[in-house]
Amino acid sequence: MAQPVQAPTDTPTSYIDPTFSLLNSTCLDLLLIELVPMAYRITADLAAREEEWTGTSTTKANRLSSHSNDASSTAAAGGGAGTTGGGGTLTVDEEESREAVFHRLESLGYRVGLGVVERFSRDTPRPTTPLDCIKFLCKDLWTLLFRKQIDNLKTNHRGIYVLTDNTFKPLTRMSFDTKKYTPEVQVRINEAAERMLREGDADGNGINEMGLGREANSIGRVQPFLYFPAGVVRGCLEGLGIRASVQAECSALPSATFQIRTAGAKN
Repeated sequence: MAQPVQAPTDTPTSYIDPTFSLLNSTCLDLLLIELVPMAYRITADLAAREEEWTGTSTTKANRLSSHSNDASSTAAAGGGAGTTGGGGTLTVDEEESREAVFHRLESLGYRVGLGVVERFSRDTPRPTTPLDCIKFLCKDLWTLLFRKQIDNLKTNHRGIYVLTDNTFKPLTRMSFDTKKYTPEVQVRINEAAERMLREGDADGNGINEMGLGREANSIGRVQPFLYFPAGVVRGCLEGLGIRASVQAECSALPSATFQIRTAGAKN
């Protein structure tokens, strides 16, 4: 008589949990590449509609549209960034567009962060103290989102935390853009190139200065791609019961720094 086949004890979660789903880890990277151009396009469309109703000029909408095309072409070329153009002082319209894009991307990330915490911590006890919540973010949630832990965590024990990721995943595939520079950086690059042609570059200073120009330009253009992750961090903290503001910046690719200032923090 045939023996009944026993059901496997290590049944995958996707078989027993109807809400469980699998997603390729690169989907988040691809999403971040498309989010910034999309935010610029939406902002440009809204500005065009507003100006159509008010009857004003379309200069602002055209400027926003150019930023959207710039971000799209850079991201398609190598995952690069698109921000409000080259050098000089930002005009009022450019500053408004940057703020509109920031709020749109940061709000999207905030909602994602709330959902991530709700889903990830439903079967595990949540941390209670602010420091435990920050550690939970640096270890568990960061591994879930970016497949690694935070490299460095600093705090003044007064409500301010600085998280440093030396190889931030969304920035690792971004390439240097060598087309647009601020006037000051362009002058340095031209001088370094002329000196290399005239005197050679035995000490390597010319190559370093040209590399510095590419680095400075890329850092300036990568900033909008940190708005969404900053919103995710703020949403995760809000889901854990901590109200805070998050400021993200990049000092050298592919590293990223997130400064968290909780409510009532002191310098």
